[in-house]
Amino acid sequence: MELEEVQHRIRSVNGWLSPMEVRTLYRLARGCTGRGVIVEIGSWQGKSTLCLAGGSQAVNGPKVYAIDPHVGSPEHQMEGKIWTFDAFQKNIADAGLSDRVVPIVKMSGDAVRDMREPIELLFIDGAHEYEAVKADFENYEPWLMEGGVIAFHDTVGWPGPERLVAESIFRSDRFAGATFANSITYARKVARNTASERLANRMRLAVKNLYAAVYVSLLRLKKRISGQSAP
Repeated sequence: MELEEVQHRIRSVNGWLSPMEVRTLYRLARGCTGRGVIVEIGSWQGKSTLCLAGGSQAVNGPKVYAIDPHVGSPEHQMEGKIWTFDAFQKNIADAGLSDRVVPIVKMSGDAVRDMREPIELLFIDGAHEYEAVKADFENYEPWLMEGGVIAFHDTVGWPGPERLVAESIFRSDRFAGATFANSITYARKVARNTASERLANRMRLAVKNLYAAVYVSLLRLKKRISGQSAP
């Protein structure tokens, strides 16, 4: 499936991805060789799943294991009982990608016990509390093969993911090429990065921190203006 078709199909799917993030997920999935599987933690109604599955299908790549209990994260549950699996299944089927996606309706901490294959692309977008993000990272990162890619959503403006990627990706000696696209941070797993790769990671973290500071400031300004203009 080409990127343009993915972009068209996700327009009506509930979710939170910028156009740049859509392109990034599609490109990362399209770059998979099939040496391992794609694992997504946190699928909601399938917007990011479609990006990953569409990119993989374009190169006859690996299946996407989409892990989500489909009852929402704590921040979603404050609005009442949630069940997103029916919408998820419909969105995947409507896109013709049911044969590419393996839904796993479990908490990520339970689903990891069923892991049997190495992971080539790991996308973490589950609960955003620091301890939850850390648990997902520690549970699934050992399954990520060398040369594989790890990606996180909402690493700008969300303290949990933001802290985790700073500690465990940008400042780690196990990842190279760490960078970000809007709120997605991603990097390639290596046996041990070089001194120049560590320096590049830290320089990119400094740029990301500056971007995050500007983003948060603009968001606060927008909210303040909206509040002032409200009747």
